[in-house]
Amino acid sequence: MEDVTRSEEETEALGEALAARLSSRDVVYLVGDLGAGKTCLARGVARGLGATVREVASPTFAILHEYGGAGGEIRLRHLDLYRLEDRAADLEILGLPDSVAGAPIVVEWPRSAIRKLLPPTIEIRIGTLPDGARRIALGNSLSVFSSQF
Repeated sequence: MEDVTRSEEETEALGEALAARLSSRDVVYLVGDLGAGKTCLARGVARGLGATVREVASPTFAILHEYGGAGGEIRLRHLDLYRLEDRAADLEILGLPDSVAGAPIVVEWPRSAIRKLLPPTIEIRIGTLPDGARRIALGNSLSVFSSQF
């Protein structure tokens, strides 16, 4: 399934729609070039899960951000593996997969090592079109996309 969004607001709305269909066991891979909109989609997922979020930003330097609800429970874990080598040992230092259990996980820049430790339940590919719009393609059968955009 595929959709096209033409603004950050539309991309975030798509993330909110995805959130309504996630369980605490879901691992969502966001695949796309720099600036494609991965973090924007993650922001919508966080909001859709009811996280009281500060500015949802790419956790490139922190590697992992956790977003909680008003009661303090973790609603979303957001991993960004851009700066890490594609080695299982680097990921195991983070305690993966055990350290991220119990809440949906969004992973930016997934590579082969993470696929072995934390396989995706959903993979989303995001690409930028010549007019600046985003093509967002869902890689499995989860029906998130609609004709609203």
